[in-house]
Amino acid sequence: MGLNLRRKTKKRLPSRIAEPLLQPIVANETWSMDFMHDVLGNGVKFRSFNVIDDYNREGLNITLDTSLNAKRVVKELDQLIAWRGTPRRIRVDNGPEYISETMRLWAIERKIELKFVEPGSPYQNGYVERFNKSYREEVLDAFTFRKLGEATALTQAWLWMYNNERPHESLGYKSPVDFAQERLRSKAPQTLLCDSNFNWKSLVLNASN
Repeated sequence: MGLNLRRKTKKRLPSRIAEPLLQPIVANETWSMDFMHDVLGNGVKFRSFNVIDDYNREGLNITLDTSLNAKRVVKELDQLIAWRGTPRRIRVDNGPEYISETMRLWAIERKIELKFVEPGSPYQNGYVERFNKSYREEVLDAFTFRKLGEATALTQAWLWMYNNERPHESLGYKSPVDFAQERLRSKAPQTLLCDSNFNWKSLVLNASN
């Protein structure tokens, strides 16, 4: 006797509209975020949650952990918004964390528009993809980390140098921070500032030796 089993139906994504990748004219107009994956020297897998401001390509956040679900993502975003300010929109792909109900309700509550790229079209999120490429080549692929704390320490040092010292061709060969400060002067949003009691550059140089 055959059993009548209910067939599960897959949830279909709503249609996504391709939009040109335009540079915003002010900070906090559009952020982009994405996940990356890597593994420690002992085989433990971890992820990174990366957020940038499209305006000046500034890296706003890189969170590393072995688990980064939707609840953790909105917690990290709330902490970021507390000191940076609220973005008007955030560009994301169609990963499960981003299309989750948790993320949808969070965005509605904070009046933030989620801009989804078309599936299989990472180039539509090109700013953060370029950021990811630099981070991959210069940190994740360049070093073998024994502990997550080591990866986090070097990541934060790299992020400060990326924002404050690296010239970007697309920004007129200025660093993200210099670009923002030149245009906004005293009204420039907060950024990752160098701790006067800590030599960030020495951490990167020592780790590479």
